Amino acid sequence: MIARDKLDQITARFQFLEAKMQDGAAPGEMAALGREYAEIKPVAETVAAWRALIDAQAEAEAMRDDPEMRALAEEELPRLRERIDAAEAALQIALLPRDAADARPAMVEIRPGTGGDEAALFAADLWRMYQRYAEARGWRVEVIEEQATELGGLKELVARIEGEGVFARLKYESGVHRVQRVPETEGSGRIHTSAATVAVLPEAEDVDITIAPGDIRIDTMRASGAGGQHVNTTDSAVRITHLPTGIMVTSAQKSQHRNRELAMNVLKARLYDLERSRVDGERSADRRAQVGSGDRSERIRTYNFPQGRLTDHRINLTLYNLGAVMQGDLDAIIDALAADRQASLLAEMDG
Repeated sequence: MIARDKLDQITARFQFLEAKMQDGAAPGEMAALGREYAEIKPVAETVAAWRALIDAQAEAEAMRDDPEMRALAEEELPRLRERIDAAEAALQIALLPRDAADARPAMVEIRPGTGGDEAALFAADLWRMYQRYAEARGWRVEVIEEQATELGGLKELVARIEGEGVFARLKYESGVHRVQRVPETEGSGRIHTSAATVAVLPEAEDVDITIAPGDIRIDTMRASGAGGQHVNTTDSAVRITHLPTGIMVTSAQKSQHRNRELAMNVLKARLYDLERSRVDGERSADRRAQVGSGDRSERIRTYNFPQGRLTDHRINLTLYNLGAVMQGDLDAIIDALAADRQASLLAEMDG
C-alpha cells in the first residue's frame, strides 16, 4: 500500500525546489538545490503519472452512471487498471531508499592479484574496459596514479571518473575479477588463471570528511617519465600520509598544486568509505574487505577467454559476449546487478 502522505511530501518538496531555483539563490546553495532537484524530479514525475491515472480511473467509474457513457467506461477501466498496476510498480521502485553517494564522482583503484605478469596485464585490460565504458557514457576520466610494468601491465591504477550516475553504475565493479586465458607468452597453449582487484569509492565532499592538519604528512617527490626515464623532472609528485590510519596516497601529474588536490580527494574518498562501512555495517571497516586479498577464490566475476564467456557469480549471470564486454559494453551486467539490488530492497520493504 502506497502512503499518500509520503507522496504529498515528495510533491510539495519538488514544487518548493522548483520555485526556489526559479527565484535564484547563492551559487553554493544553488548547486545543492540543483543536486536535490535532479534526484527528486524523476520520483515526483512518477508520482504525478500515477496520480493522473488514479484520477482517470475515478472519472471512468463516474461515467458508468451515465447510460450513454457506460459502454465506453467499461471498455476503458480494464486498461486503466493495468496501467495503474504498472505505475504502482514503477512508484515502488522510485521510492526505494537511495544510496546518498550514487550521484557522486568515483575513485577507481585497480591492482593485480594472484598471477604475476598475467595478472598485471589483466589489470590493464580491465582499466581499458572501464575507460571505454566511461567514454561511451560521456564521463570525464582523470588518472591520478599509474604504475605500469615493462610488459604493458599495471602494478597500480588510481583514477577519478566524473559524470552522471558514475558511482551508481560503477559501484557494482568492486571486488576480485578472475581471468582464465592462454597468455601470449605461453607456448604450450595452457590456460592460466589470474586475478585483479577493483575498488570503486564515492568521492567525499568537504562536509563528509574533515581532516585535521596535524593528521597528515605531505611529501613531495620527483615525478619520473615513461619507462622510468627522468625527463624534465620536477619535485611535483605528492604523497600524503594519513597518520591515524596509515593510509598513503600518491599523485604524480605535472602540476604539484593539482597533485595535492587530487591526493587529498583520494584520501577523503578512502576515509569516507571507511566511515560508510562503519555506519551501514554492510562491509568491514577494513578497506581490504571490499576486494579481499586478491586471491583467485575471492571472486565476483570470471572472464573465460577460450569460451568467450563472462560469469558474474553474485547473481549467477553468464553472458557469451566477452569480446564486447572487454570493449566497454557493460550495461547488460550492471543493469542486471542493479535490478537484483532493487529486488532485494523491495523484498526487505515487503518483509
